Amino acid sequence: MTTRTTPTALAPAQAAARLDAFTVVDVRSPGEYAGGHLPGAHNVPLDRFDEAADALTAAASRRPLLLVCASGNRSAQGLARLAARGVEASHLDGGTGAWAAQGHPVERPAGARTPWPMDRQVRFAAGSLVALGFLAGRAWRPAHWLSGAVGAGLVFSGVTGTCGMAAVLARLPHNRAAGDAAPFEETLTHLAG
Repeated sequence: MTTRTTPTALAPAQAAARLDAFTVVDVRSPGEYAGGHLPGAHNVPLDRFDEAADALTAAASRRPLLLVCASGNRSAQGLARLAARGVEASHLDGGTGAWAAQGHPVERPAGARTPWPMDRQVRFAAGSLVALGFLAGRAWRPAHWLSGAVGAGLVFSGVTGTCGMAAVLARLPHNRAAGDAAPFEETLTHLAG
């Protein structure tokens, strides 16, 4: 039986007090990460967690992991994925939003552009598709199905806590930092030790 050494969710004040004890892993897209992240955080997007599983396991064997995202939802998903592999970790309750709101430092690379937060991009895309389906449906009746499909996707997202639209949007060029493939490989090498 393993004794848990860190709680699953840490409040920003708790994490700030022990930040140097953690290997901080930011699970947001490279574009979101470039817009601002916790000091010393490594970017391992949630959609690339399977590729990084061995490196994350190695990092967790040396120091406790602290997973971070914008709100805490994606980091909780990452926490569940690691737990399924038998890897203990914690996540930042409230994400970088709560961290910054409490006045803790956020690193922003010089010259980095900040894309909209992913939840805002999803709302914009979903709203645009619903409006398009409604308007197009006035001219061509079957186009109403577009609005229905988006609504069904949003319900599925709410029930499961996953969002297919966010996964697609995260792959768009504006959500990727310039040349982010090399930094990802460097991150894996660093985490693997």
